[in-house]
Amino acid sequence: MRYLALGDSYTIGEGVPADGRWPAQLAARLRAQGRALDEPQIVAVTGWTTDELSAGMDGSTFAPPYDLVSLLIGVNNQYRGRGAEDYRGEFRRLLARAVALAGDRPGRVVVVSIPDWGVTRFAREGGRDIARIAAELDVYNAIARAEAAQAGSRFVDITGLSRAHPDAVTDDGLHPSAAQYALWAAAIEPVAREALTS
Repeated sequence: MRYLALGDSYTIGEGVPADGRWPAQLAARLRAQGRALDEPQIVAVTGWTTDELSAGMDGSTFAPPYDLVSLLIGVNNQYRGRGAEDYRGEFRRLLARAVALAGDRPGRVVVVSIPDWGVTRFAREGGRDIARIAAELDVYNAIARAEAAQAGSRFVDITGLSRAHPDAVTDDGLHPSAAQYALWAAAIEPVAREALTS
């Protein structure tokens, strides 16, 4: 079975080894459960916003249908101060593309929530408005959850894990460590397993 992971720095695993990325850890966990799953095809670049992911997909080669597709995108929209309604429209179009790549099987698409970078050392030491970051990301995540539900796709909330483990980050003080990604993979695994049997 084949797995496609779409996203940004959180999906490509900025600052961690390739096998430490959460999509790679998720695939390993699913294989350990007896699922014959290839290494994930990852289309993700650090810093990408929703529109940049869409452009990146335009320039990528796909071989659908994929048995599992994950989508985690939006933190850079929030970081750059873009509006929530712009995010909604762009996210909806990305989700539709993800469903198409999953062979028009929306239940094979897993949307993952955006972690809260405001709790990290990078934000704390940078004097960021932590409450504002959290509030804005909560709005973005509510949109992603609602769009996933409307499309018939699945949603996994890992934001709480990011808030509970603010120091599980790489040396840059911002991006999650492989240990934090392991927690995400553990949370996503049962939902991905259900997706693969849908």
